[in-house]
Amino acid sequence: MHLRDDARALSDDLVRMRRTLHRIPETGLDLPRTQEAVLAELDGLPLEISTGAGLSSVTAVLRGGRPGPAVLLRGDMDALPVAERTGLDFAADNGRMHACGHDLHTTMLTGAAKLLSAHRERLAGDVLFMFQPGEEGYDGAGQMLAEGLLDAAGRRPEAAYAIHVLSAGLPGGVFRTRGGTAMAASNVLRVTVRGEGGHGSMPHRAKDPVQAACAMVTALQAWITRTFDVFDPVILTVGTFHAGTQQNVIPDTAVFEATVRSFSDAAQARVKDGTVEVCRGIAAAYGVGVDAEFVEHWPAPQPSSRTRLPVTSPRACRCASGMEYMPHSRGVAPICGSCSRW
Repeated sequence: MHLRDDARALSDDLVRMRRTLHRIPETGLDLPRTQEAVLAELDGLPLEISTGAGLSSVTAVLRGGRPGPAVLLRGDMDALPVAERTGLDFAADNGRMHACGHDLHTTMLTGAAKLLSAHRERLAGDVLFMFQPGEEGYDGAGQMLAEGLLDAAGRRPEAAYAIHVLSAGLPGGVFRTRGGTAMAASNVLRVTVRGEGGHGSMPHRAKDPVQAACAMVTALQAWITRTFDVFDPVILTVGTFHAGTQQNVIPDTAVFEATVRSFSDAAQARVKDGTVEVCRGIAAAYGVGVDAEFVEHWPAPQPSSRTRLPVTSPRACRCASGMEYMPHSRGVAPICGSCSRW
């Protein structure tokens, strides 16, 4: 039987699994119900399974029937602290949501484990399946690495692969990838502006931190567009802005946070120093104080030059899935999303 035919035969079970996971989203490193669901699906397969000590991870090793390299396949399992309002009959109702598609990623990785297990004798090499909690800012990958993930198969994998679903930007049924850097570094700019509060009717007797913070937000955008090459892009998006408790009172402080994405080490170094300097300069102009901190989270993942395995394989994508493949030559841009350590 062809791999594609076997995959189709798994379809109904995988749809059921995905909807089950979608109903029970969990956040962070502790995902007991998700882990339980994954272990139930893997039960009975010819896998060497272990679970995390400090997090709800699942690691499984499939030994191929023929000699070959070890390869890692990775899927993340955690959800986001977002209330779901989709109206779906399998929607979550616990104030969390699989809004980033990790229920699909977990199901896809489970499907790969089932499919490859059915063809184990034909498999050249070993496959390490990495079910990761805590992708959304909890360093789940780092904790799995610290617990010995890469040595689970007895030898280190030569390459790691993952697929991230997209809800927009591509038609359904299309794979997209590229050589080189494919995802961005993810960092955080945290800014607290310290002024002097007062009554809204007498702003001249206060030092308004809100006005200064607003100026910083707009100045940061202008600085980025006039500082960085569009072919080595940087993106800064302010996602939180908090100040005050009453409409006619000027507060003492204003606080905002931004995500900062970049693709090269040079851009990362420049944006790290420059964003802080912009905030300090605006603060000086407005006569307020500022605490600006640039927190480095995840670097832009770079493919290793040591691997002998391909980054892209149009033939493999078409043969395995029957779907269209969009290679780099067709103008695929890197994605400004990021992934913790991977």
